[in-house]
Amino acid sequence: MAKKEVKKTQVENKGKDKVSYPLTKINFILMGICLLLIIIGFWLMTGDANVGDKFNEKLFESSRVTTGPIIAFLGFVLMAFAIIYRKK
Repeated sequence: MAKKEVKKTQVENKGKDKVSYPLTKINFILMGICLLLIIIGFWLMTGDANVGDKFNEKLFESSRVTTGPIIAFLGFVLMAFAIIYRKK
């Protein structure tokens, strides 16, 4: 008779237990935004290279030299924050 009571409590508690995962929906949204920042940063750094004797002046544009790397770096730094973030 005692065994039946134990089984009932296990079945009753089975539906009430809540599984918590380390990353929530907001973490994945933030990580997606950071991944988008990284892709935009690398996209800003792309461009044509020097071809033969002709020098390409676009190698030293501000978007390729400063803006792109800064945006990509911010994406990497914020990615760490997005993984660690926990809603209170």
